[in-house]
Amino acid sequence: MQSTGTRNPATTPTHCPYCALQCGMNLTPVEGGTVEVSERADFPVNRGALCGKGRTAAAVLAPGARLTSPLVRSGDGALVPAGWDEALDRIAGNLERTRARYGADALGVFGGGGLTNEKAYALGKFARVVLGTSQIDYNGRFCMSSAAAAGTRAFGLDRGLPFPLEDVPRTGCVILVGSNPAETMPPSLRYFTELRENGGTLIVVDPRRTKTAEQADLHLAPRPGTDLALALGMLHLVVAEGRVDEAYVEERTSGWEEARAAAMAHWPEHVERITGVSVPELREAVRLFCAPEAAMVLTARGPEQQAKGTDTVGAWINLCLATGRAGRPLSGYGCLTGQGNGQGGREHGQKADQLPGYRKLTDPAARRHVAGVWGVDPDSLPGPGRSAYELLDALGTDVRSLLVMGSNPVVSAPRAAHVEERLRSLDFLAVCDVVLSETAELADVVLPVTQWAEETGTTTNLEGRVLLRRRALTPPDGIRGDLEVLHGLAGRLGVEKGFPTDPEEVFEELRRASAGGPADYSGIDYRRLAEENGVFWPCPAPTGGDETRDPAAPHPGTPRLFLDRFATDDGRARFVPVAHRPSAEEPDDEYPVLLTTGRVVSQYQSGAQTRRVAELNAAAPGPFVELHPRLAARLGAAEGDPLAVVSRRGRAVAPARITTGIRPDTVFMPFHWPGEGRANTLTNPALDPTSRMPEFKVCAVRVETVTS
Repeated sequence: MQSTGTRNPATTPTHCPYCALQCGMNLTPVEGGTVEVSERADFPVNRGALCGKGRTAAAVLAPGARLTSPLVRSGDGALVPAGWDEALDRIAGNLERTRARYGADALGVFGGGGLTNEKAYALGKFARVVLGTSQIDYNGRFCMSSAAAAGTRAFGLDRGLPFPLEDVPRTGCVILVGSNPAETMPPSLRYFTELRENGGTLIVVDPRRTKTAEQADLHLAPRPGTDLALALGMLHLVVAEGRVDEAYVEERTSGWEEARAAAMAHWPEHVERITGVSVPELREAVRLFCAPEAAMVLTARGPEQQAKGTDTVGAWINLCLATGRAGRPLSGYGCLTGQGNGQGGREHGQKADQLPGYRKLTDPAARRHVAGVWGVDPDSLPGPGRSAYELLDALGTDVRSLLVMGSNPVVSAPRAAHVEERLRSLDFLAVCDVVLSETAELADVVLPVTQWAEETGTTTNLEGRVLLRRRALTPPDGIRGDLEVLHGLAGRLGVEKGFPTDPEEVFEELRRASAGGPADYSGIDYRRLAEENGVFWPCPAPTGGDETRDPAAPHPGTPRLFLDRFATDDGRARFVPVAHRPSAEEPDDEYPVLLTTGRVVSQYQSGAQTRRVAELNAAAPGPFVELHPRLAARLGAAEGDPLAVVSRRGRAVAPARITTGIRPDTVFMPFHWPGEGRANTLTNPALDPTSRMPEFKVCAVRVETVTS
């Protein structure tokens, strides 16, 4: 529901449950136990605009759409309603038996990028303190881990955007690589429209002519998996045409000569053969990017979800550094984070190799600090565990019992049929979710948990802006919060203290745990978040050590990073020499076509929630195979005909959608649906060696017509 009328005194200002924009919205309780969604113009990110998913978010609160009771697997194999004590006892008992028989690392925990900061923090603490396992990771590994790795390598710190979105319309040129915000985060498209209205230029890099690409001044359509070569070809031209900002490179960077030499091996004609992007297009892209005083490169899943994603993002960062477009006003590299709390979710401990505050689990000082906050011996904390896909691949063998919170890997993981098989092979599976997802359907115990409108907590949007989601509605009887779940399990497993159910109390501990870390939240509290419409991290607590500010005054937060120095030991950004290499799986005679995957505007992630909203299903009722007319003609396929897309990992079937907006050598499938149209049945789990990101965005397939 949506209303634009006068605000009701009972109205609660809060934020959307979906993407990383975390759009502001107002919620007003209405009859039937749900809320009415209305515009909230005071939040600066979306300024009142909402996409269809945000407008209809309240529909998932309805009793018919969501779980209302714990479920346990009965003797005949069915999931049947149960009481909370029975369900929690069953989970705790199975976890304890697994640990006693196989050891702590036989227990796995899989989290989600939609969990609030408080939940992500508590989940990481639960895994390491209560279970004693190293085997924890989350679905955010599938979303932006390559950008995080490349940003940390170059700048010493990863934050999705090192500047607020309000800077985008004020720059001179934006290169948008592998992103389609017109469909993935529609309220953000206005920033790119305003950029062009202000005289700036937009370059879109995408193998498809998406709705975003249609808005661009220049659309480059490289062959999937060749974004790295494209960036290197542009850097080659920057050098050859004398466009390097030599003074900036000398003053603020290191490693240029090695990176320069690597780029010079990628001359334009060579890059044209690899990418399919013509030399004149390459030269025009370089001219548009270098002409204005300020410019940005923004990447998303296209270049990141590759087995060379870290190096690919690194090549785009090198382009920014060589032209002096980082750490300066209205310039820089940024990642358009996807999931609602994808940024905060990777900062506070549910990632396999990290502790709260974006600290490294292998750093002895970090371990001592966090262990001190938790009241445990630093040596008791396990080391880094498996990354997300590696964890899922180990299910049923090394990892025997799994707790899943806020994720649906049956639909969202690469090589999904194999992951589903691994989940089925577990000794025990417990899932916490708001709906009976495809993963929950496999569980031995399912716990129904509160939703965004029924709980208070913080999230961190793609700008690094920490926000306060506020409770607007009392959850139905039979529903508990994730923090209550962890509290109940911890107590049953012998840890009576340290897992409060009040989110503000958890956040206060998170502040202490993050203090002094790269993602320092210690100067942020709920009062500030409510009064200031969010605070950008890092935001340390006042210490009196900064002579430029009143020692008692709160830190203002950091909307713009790196303007004075980068977060490296010497304050310089690091060039990293990279070279193009083929994708993990190139086309051949048996699998001659490339598959790439992505999202559509009316569904979100695995679709577990949006597929339960009638309005969204009417707009996007199911999967499809997008292909070029030339490929359709070779197959003898017409619009709407069922097509089978086959990879080395499986087969998916969906109707044809024929368009000239895609390369003839490429097909596209959205990944929101289970069943025979599940795109991730096909995708390749080949991993980036640094980020451990799977190669969702490119694999070799063949396309076949389906006869009845």
